[in-house]
Amino acid sequence: MLAVLLAVLAVLTVRTRFDDPDMWWHLKMGEVICTTHAIPLADTFSYTTNHQASIPQEWLAQLTIYSAYKWGGYSGLMLWLCFFSGALVIAGYGLCTLYSGNLKVAFLGAMLIWLFGTIAFSIRPQVIAYLLLIAELLLIHLGRTRNPRWFFWLPLLFALWINCHGSFILGIVVAGIFLFASFFSFQAGSLASARWEPRRRKIFLLALLLSVAALFLNPVGVRQILYPFDTLLNMPNLLGNVQEWAPLDMTEPRGIALLLVLLCSFLLVAFRRAELFLDELLLLVLGTWLAVSHVRMLIIFGILAAPILSRQLSTSWEGYDAKKDRIWPNAVMIAASLLVIWLAFPSSRNLQQQVEMQSPVKAVQFINANHLPGPMLNEYGFGGYLIWAAPQHAVFIDGRTDIYEWSGVLEEFNNWATLRSNPHALLQKYGIGFCLLSRQSAMARVLPLLHEWKAVYSDNNSVIFVRAAVASREDK
Repeated sequence: MLAVLLAVLAVLTVRTRFDDPDMWWHLKMGEVICTTHAIPLADTFSYTTNHQASIPQEWLAQLTIYSAYKWGGYSGLMLWLCFFSGALVIAGYGLCTLYSGNLKVAFLGAMLIWLFGTIAFSIRPQVIAYLLLIAELLLIHLGRTRNPRWFFWLPLLFALWINCHGSFILGIVVAGIFLFASFFSFQAGSLASARWEPRRRKIFLLALLLSVAALFLNPVGVRQILYPFDTLLNMPNLLGNVQEWAPLDMTEPRGIALLLVLLCSFLLVAFRRAELFLDELLLLVLGTWLAVSHVRMLIIFGILAAPILSRQLSTSWEGYDAKKDRIWPNAVMIAASLLVIWLAFPSSRNLQQQVEMQSPVKAVQFINANHLPGPMLNEYGFGGYLIWAAPQHAVFIDGRTDIYEWSGVLEEFNNWATLRSNPHALLQKYGIGFCLLSRQSAMARVLPLLHEWKAVYSDNNSVIFVRAAVASREDK
């Protein structure tokens, strides 16, 4: 019953989150893979990158996204999001239950995963990756507390993970933390560590080595394995200018919740109400560092911290007793929850309205109807939708920030969009014919001041500017 309530919560959370800007280019990539039966290894959607080589780190997840669309259109995509979001919090509930042995306390742990996961619930491959992280923690816990044969599922998991998302490297680090802690046995107050038996450790090490070998089961080999390191070490414009990579604001609700989780955990240790194991301490440090450094990593903190806190609080709330279970009230609750899910699932019309509110749907119709001559300079957040809805117009930039970082376009565009460079320079360099911008962008207020540019279209979320000469011909 509690698991179904978590599914209700997941659906209510994501029902208005359909139109993520990056969803569209993931969808287009999935379509290309499905129709050509080949994985693209270079950019074909933008004219500014000069066919920059790309790393297909998410091709398998993109294929699932397009398959959902092909099966059910927008409703299929929303079902994809509801399924993976619900699976994530329910799997987290199972993980917290295994750690704590208390179904009620574990529900609170699942709520923490939901709270921190709200930063990441969208139709993007990362949702699958975070589900795989929970699966990894489940397999490691089962392998070290029950049968070590559970460890041998890890190579298969990593073979999937590297083809779904670049966060597979986090999974390797997490496994490495467990391996490191398995060598130590000590008790220092409420901080403890229990050495694994040699046979169990050897099996885990073998499974980890096989997992590393499984990473090579990808389209481009070692380059795909090294991609996460390149992102963290060689992409300053991506990390410095994209909002989801910004540091966490500790005064916002999720920042405060992070501090409260850490405070609760360490107070339980300080007052000797619960132990904290070495591997748990290292996982908390890793999750906190990632979340504080980049707001998009909050969900990782939730996944790592929730089972630890659930175990520490396991004796604080009466456990579940199957003998006291009341079947029919639970059945009624489950039936009511499923009805809520059915009623809350957005209609096709509602999904279309969400797209029209967030994406330049009508602006694209205007561009196509008036045959505006390119090249086009587009808003960063519009690029993904344009790749999907207007493939005949190559984009200037979109959410694939890695290829634009490598080609230098991301820095150029950021300087232009934030008025740190001469507005004319970029427009002249690329011979821009028209600009499709957000009404809220700074350049949407600057271009009207430039004598050679004229606004020819605007709506609630977008505005189109063309060169004055072109606009005059259109008027005639």
